[in-house]
This record gives sequence, C-alpha cells and structure tokens, in this order.
Amino acid sequence: MSDSPQRKMGRGKIEIKRIENTTNRQVTFCKRRNGLLKKAYELSVLCDAEVALIVFSSRGRLYEYANNSVKATIDRYKKASSDSSNTGSTSEANTQFYQQEAAKLRVQIGNLQNSNRNMLGDSLSSLSVKDLKSLESKLEKGISRIRSKKNELLFAEIEYMRKREIDLHNNNQLLRAKIAESERNANMMGGEFELMQSHPYDPRDFFQVNGLQHSHQYPRQDNMALQLV
Repeated sequence: MSDSPQRKMGRGKIEIKRIENTTNRQVTFCKRRNGLLKKAYELSVLCDAEVALIVFSSRGRLYEYANNSVKATIDRYKKASSDSSNTGSTSEANTQFYQQEAAKLRVQIGNLQNSNRNMLGDSLSSLSVKDLKSLESKLEKGISRIRSKKNELLFAEIEYMRKREIDLHNNNQLLRAKIAESERNANMMGGEFELMQSHPYDPRDFFQVNGLQHSHQYPRQDNMALQLV
C-alpha cells in the first residue's frame, strides 16, 4: 500500500486528488453530486433531520437541496453559531467574575482573621501607634456595649424575680386562707359530735320494743274431751 490517501470505490481504487481531465472531472462531478443529494434526502427522511445542501460546480453553477428551506436552515445555523459563541463568552465572563470574587473573599477573610487576632492581643507587632489607639477605642466601645447588655439582662432577671416573689406571696396567702377555713369547718363538726355525746339517755325518747313483741301467755281453756259413741 502506498502512502498517498486512497479510497476503495466500486471494483477498483481511485486516488483522491483533483482529476485533470475535464471530461472525466465533469462525469465524476455529476455522479458524486447525485449520490450526495440522494444521501441528504435519505438522511432527512430516515432521521427526521433538517438538511440543507449547497454545491457549486467548477463553472459556478448552483445545485442545492433542503427538506425545509435553504435560507431558513442558514438562518438557523447563524443563530446556533451566535448562541454558541455567546455561551462561550458568557462562560468565560462568569469564570473571570467568580475568580475575582473569590480573590476578594480571600482578602476579606485574611483581614478578619488578623482583626480577630488583634482583638485577642496577638500579632500586635505590625501595628502602629495609631492602629493601636484605634484598636483600644474599639475594645473600649465593645466592652461598654457588653456591660450595658449585661446590666439590661440582670435588671430584667431581677424584675422577673420580684414578680415571681409577689405571685408566690399571693399564692401563700390563698393557701393560708383555705387552711384556716378547713380548720373552722373541722372545729364545727367536732363541736356537734361532742354535743351528741354529752346528751343523756332518756328511755322515753325510744319505743319499747318489748311491748310490741307477741306474748305467748294466753288464758287457759279446758279442752273438750272427745267421746266415741
């Protein structure tokens, strides 16, 4: 096999290069053009694809095929190409924007970490006198706000405890009143019981049960003797 690009066509091999003979070139063009148009038609029908084929001969003659419209397919191609280019440019712009934002965030994080260390009294060697005074002022303001908040919470807790004390005192008074009322009721019931025990027994207040009982003593009668005749 030779190094030149060759392709097997039909029963022989044809070297893929420009055909110098004009007649042979024209015949080959007609055959290949018809085959190309047939393949485009088959592709559009079998695969339901939108196909547009444009061919110009060496003499400048136009041959075209489209299952929809060549112009509509070209417009669609331009739009798709524009969208793809815009998508690429938009993606690059987004990537650049996110990189810039990430860099800004890293700087901010570094500044916050240094500020926290300075608040804790670390890494003060790199600060100037002006920076130290500013840091001192910030700390004093922060301590003042913290103390104010602490006192506010303490006063609220004290007020809550006072209200709680009043509620407990009222509940205690209510319980004492209930206990006293219960004791009075118990004393009254005890007095009635003592009165019942101190009342003397009077038999006249009761019925004589023995008088109501049947007596078995009847007047004696002589039984008549039965005589047999």
